[in-house]
Amino acid sequence: MFAYYFQLGVRSLRRNPVLTALMIMAIGFGVAASMTTYSVFRATSNNPIPQKSSVLFAPQIDNWGPEDNDKGEPPSAMTYTDAMALMRAHKAQRQTALYPIAISVVPDDANMLPIMENSYAWYGDAFSMFDVPFLYGSGWTSTEDDAHAAVTVISRALNEKLFHGANSVGRALNIDGRSYRITGVIDTWNPQPLFFDPVNTSGFDDPTQIFIPFTRAIDLKLSTAGNNNCNKDPGDGYEAWLRSECIWIQYWAELPQSTAAASYKDFLTGYAAEQQRAGRFRWAPNVRLNDVMKWMDVQKVVPPESKISLLVSLGFLLICLVNTVGLLLAKFMKRSSEIGVRRALGASRREIYAQFLIESATVGLAGGLLGLILTGVGMLGIGLVFEPQIARLAHLDVQLIALTLLVAIMATVMAAFYPTWRAAQVQPAWQLKSN
Repeated sequence: MFAYYFQLGVRSLRRNPVLTALMIMAIGFGVAASMTTYSVFRATSNNPIPQKSSVLFAPQIDNWGPEDNDKGEPPSAMTYTDAMALMRAHKAQRQTALYPIAISVVPDDANMLPIMENSYAWYGDAFSMFDVPFLYGSGWTSTEDDAHAAVTVISRALNEKLFHGANSVGRALNIDGRSYRITGVIDTWNPQPLFFDPVNTSGFDDPTQIFIPFTRAIDLKLSTAGNNNCNKDPGDGYEAWLRSECIWIQYWAELPQSTAAASYKDFLTGYAAEQQRAGRFRWAPNVRLNDVMKWMDVQKVVPPESKISLLVSLGFLLICLVNTVGLLLAKFMKRSSEIGVRRALGASRREIYAQFLIESATVGLAGGLLGLILTGVGMLGIGLVFEPQIARLAHLDVQLIALTLLVAIMATVMAAFYPTWRAAQVQPAWQLKSN
């Protein structure tokens, strides 16, 4: 019967082309608006590392106190003093301090200019913590961290540019005039949002191309290429800056058990209490420990405009559905005589429901196909509303195509419930008598 009702629906739609076109356009535009904005919201609120997001934690320690912190919340970044204290304590299974640096690669080819790429200084544990995939080789070892070794890991894209895609592990790379040994080449890796450093990137940035050991970067007195916030003058010189209360380091700890996370927070509280007793802090311990998704929420990675635009587009879809309800009601009630004849010939109300809901689903399918085309057009204009780093994340994939069609069909069927109910209430005797 489904095929039969589907044929009846198609015939009915063809009998009223103007009314049909209005319904399809209402559904298509409403669905396209909501799906376009949803694609942005989906990209920005995505879990960037779902397999480990619950075991990776970003600790915070309030080193500024209630006079300078944000309404009682500890600073988002950490001082060098605190980061090194946590590294030495080694209370986590894996841990890393990290910060962005500004360095340039000098190619061996004299015809190429120096290349400045997104770069980070971090510890070797970070590669395993963040499940960084490798095309060749691996990250450096903890021994090399301790030795402040001149080693580096580069991206696949940079390897293509410098070595034409060949295995470059063991080869030398000139970074700022110093030779570094390549230990590994990362395969394509660009988690979005950029969870490991939302403080400096707001969660969205180009892929990182170069990594060097944190200890090596400090030896070379490389300043941060990101945010550097100080609540008072740090003094003159690099060493004074390291000893200051300036915050510029992001810190991550891997804690695979829930009990480990609770113990680590107790450790942070104890450490802050020690600093209070030592006279460095003049306030009670104030610490936080957030996993990846909570950290994304604390840092407000999801742009407010994406939430607002999604709500507005859903409101527009609702308006379109209300209009569709009116159009379907007018269409169905116009066919009262047809319904009366069918009921007189033995059709039940259930069969009337099935016929008209399937006809509505046909309208929804047509509206969904139009919505797909309009969604594709909408993707081209996202850059007019959102930042380029965010706009490029929105894309029309199989999942979004299926969701667009499903939303269009389900929304239209739901909109058709009242018109269908009214159609099923037609009394066959009245219709036969009047016709």
